[in-house]
Amino acid sequence: MLRCDFAYDLPEELIARHPTVRRSDSRLLHLDGASGAVADRRFTDLPSLLHSGDLLVFNDTRVIPARLRGRKQTGGRIEILLERVIDSHRALVQLRSSKPAAVGSRIELPGGAYATVLGRDDDFWVLDFGGPPTAVFERHGEVPLPPYLLRAPEDYDRERYQTVFAREPGAVAAPTAGLHFDEALLAACERAGIHQARVTLHVGAGTFQPVRVTDLREHRMHVELAVVPPATCEAVRDCRARGGRVVAVGTTAVRALESAALGGRLEPFSGDTQLFITPGFRFRVVDAMVTNFHLPESTLLMLVSAFAGRAQVLAAYRHAIAQRYRFFSYGDAMFVEPESAALASRGAA
Repeated sequence: MLRCDFAYDLPEELIARHPTVRRSDSRLLHLDGASGAVADRRFTDLPSLLHSGDLLVFNDTRVIPARLRGRKQTGGRIEILLERVIDSHRALVQLRSSKPAAVGSRIELPGGAYATVLGRDDDFWVLDFGGPPTAVFERHGEVPLPPYLLRAPEDYDRERYQTVFAREPGAVAAPTAGLHFDEALLAACERAGIHQARVTLHVGAGTFQPVRVTDLREHRMHVELAVVPPATCEAVRDCRARGGRVVAVGTTAVRALESAALGGRLEPFSGDTQLFITPGFRFRVVDAMVTNFHLPESTLLMLVSAFAGRAQVLAAYRHAIAQRYRFFSYGDAMFVEPESAALASRGAA
């Protein structure tokens, strides 16, 4: 499988630069992976596509203001983008400046704080903040909007680039499929007999790193922290018992659930995951998913293609482009049902 197998051409004007007026105002493209059939709907139609007894699984990670601006000891400006917190004082970050930072040097931060450059880790840098890194970012950071939005964050982004069910701080990018849900839609799902559960996967800045290799077997997935609590495992078992479907809201929820089931059975999980899902992967937990439209040649598009079939997904994308859907983080969504092969030989949840 090659990276170019997941290429497509997107007119730039279809990239959603700003959110809709209301969260649930988005459009929803329904893709049946088994047949390849697509249907144009509104996101508020989602409860009608679900069945009483289904289980929606949300990622409750909370985006922290993960972009900091500082100065090097030489006086040069430097931008810090948090990738992930390593421990009580160290963090993995991206650094952007005119010249590389020197190992052992200090970066001056707002409020009199500073960080020490400890060294490199592949494409990232390790910084010592002398205390909890999250506290520094919460006090002085900016909303880390995706680079393809090509704009500075505005006041409303602090609220809209965050799901209404965000609880656990640690993400540097939003689980964007969840951005379409508001309290009214969640209540409508509950009235329809649709259950809810939570996982946590702290989305890292690595989610925006392009796949640089041609052969996907050579790609090394970035590391992210995932938590699947016992209550969610129990909710999945109850869902199976009543004949419902496990519907993951977003590719991050998919990766968390499937990481917790790599041993053949869904078990409580807390730890790092580097799960890279490509066509041929056998899904053990997820029966359907809600997801946004993803960048060409991205690992997220590869995951959706593994679930619903590459040809079907790319055909659905062509349909979405022809129908002028809005793409990426602030764009429209899909409700995706699987290609049968994705669920073949699945283990017990």
